[in-house]
Amino acid sequence: MKKILNDLYQHKKLSKSEAKKILLEIAESRYNEAHLASFMTVFMMRPITVDELSGFREALLELAIKIDLSEYNTIDIVGTGGDGKDTFNISTLTSFIVAGTGQKVAKHGNYSVSSKSGSSDMLQSFGYEFTNDETILQSHLEKANICFLHAPKFHPAMAAVGPTRKALALKTFFNMLGPLVNPSSPQNLMLGTFNLEIARLYHYILQDEKSNYGIIHALDGYDEISLTSGFKLFTKFGEELINPEDIGQKRILQKDIYGGNSVTSAAKIFKTIIEGKGTEEQTNVVLTNAAFALKIVDKNKTFEEAFSLAKDSLFGGKASHCLQQLISNC
Repeated sequence: MKKILNDLYQHKKLSKSEAKKILLEIAESRYNEAHLASFMTVFMMRPITVDELSGFREALLELAIKIDLSEYNTIDIVGTGGDGKDTFNISTLTSFIVAGTGQKVAKHGNYSVSSKSGSSDMLQSFGYEFTNDETILQSHLEKANICFLHAPKFHPAMAAVGPTRKALALKTFFNMLGPLVNPSSPQNLMLGTFNLEIARLYHYILQDEKSNYGIIHALDGYDEISLTSGFKLFTKFGEELINPEDIGQKRILQKDIYGGNSVTSAAKIFKTIIEGKGTEEQTNVVLTNAAFALKIVDKNKTFEEAFSLAKDSLFGGKASHCLQQLISNC
């Protein structure tokens, strides 16, 4: 690792094969915590390349515990995290609203590293038990339209970097990798990124793959549609800038989507929103994200049609029912 670090400090870039090899060695716990922290820090100081991200991704997918959910035409709705905005759990709430429309969701997630509450923190607080048993997860999809793939259950390689990531408490390239390594390889992806450069990297990596995808980056730094600003949307069909006004939405303030200062307060906000009792701003954010997720699965849906389906899921109690079904059947 000393040679690798010296090369990187001299501004050398890794090839795809080099990046893959290093991550495979990290997974084997070949390096100490100081070297790992230094290695991760390099990619905070300069942009990661397509080859580096692709190589890291290949290694994680090669080592992952695979699961076959292909018969369900699932979507994953997940952000990189690390945007530092302390919002409520928008992508997780969005996932349940989408599930409430009948669309199957294979949500990939983890504990929070840089915010108060990640998707795993949230579901665990509701009593959900993590599993990598394919039969159980298929049962969750059939009964609740959603299953949850807790990353550490599927990516044993991540155990080698968990303590270092937690100690750093900063966004690292592992935040960038999370949305790209769902072990069930869903046919549809709605991915959020905390900066535009990563959105373009994702676009470059995914454009030749079979999955339908939408990559979201809000121009003021959110890794989801925040309605606090316009956002970039990348799909197989190109790139566009969408402002809240373009889709009939009002701009909101950052404080309107604040997520609380603990898992407990985040869970209270989550339950209020999923029960249809959130503020107008909270509600419109999750409905807008859900509408775009539905449009990724079916590009022929208009935003208005998708938004209406999402609204019916939330206010008709279907999203909340999916949550209850998931928890009660875990």
